[in-house]
Amino acid sequence: METAPENTHIPAMSRAFVNEDDFVEDLPDRPIPEHPNLVTANGLALIEAALQTARREHGEAQAAGDRAALASAGRDLRYWSARRASAELVATDPDNDAVQFGTSVTIVRDDGREQRFAIVGSDEADPAKGTVSYVSPLARALVGKHVGDVIKTGGGEAEIKAIQQPSGISP
Repeated sequence: METAPENTHIPAMSRAFVNEDDFVEDLPDRPIPEHPNLVTANGLALIEAALQTARREHGEAQAAGDRAALASAGRDLRYWSARRASAELVATDPDNDAVQFGTSVTIVRDDGREQRFAIVGSDEADPAKGTVSYVSPLARALVGKHVGDVIKTGGGEAEIKAIQQPSGISP
């Protein structure tokens, strides 16, 4: 039985013959912060919800055969899986009256503005909603301080007016 000679020269296919609709570039992974993934109970609940959403969207994209949606959902699934795996739930110490991870702090700035912030993990932080990451300059200036202490903020100062322990899941 004779076999056909092997073709040792296979020309590369021109890009003109590639279906651009089927070509999806890999999305870079979302960067994972290098600091410990400290979370409040609310932060852990938010991570778990995001992980469930990512799992659902990944499954839907697979079922639909949508490669772009699959790439995006896969990226989110990897991120939230890593964040859930590294989450370290931190409870506040109710006997500690200083500012600590998980507490809410009311400050009065030197221009008279009163603001309230909860010190939380990176994924939960949203300054517009009154939550700041524990690694932010403001949180680092506040942690360990007590009511009446004055801290430097941005271009001014602020006095700590009140410190509240978490009362539930929301700050």
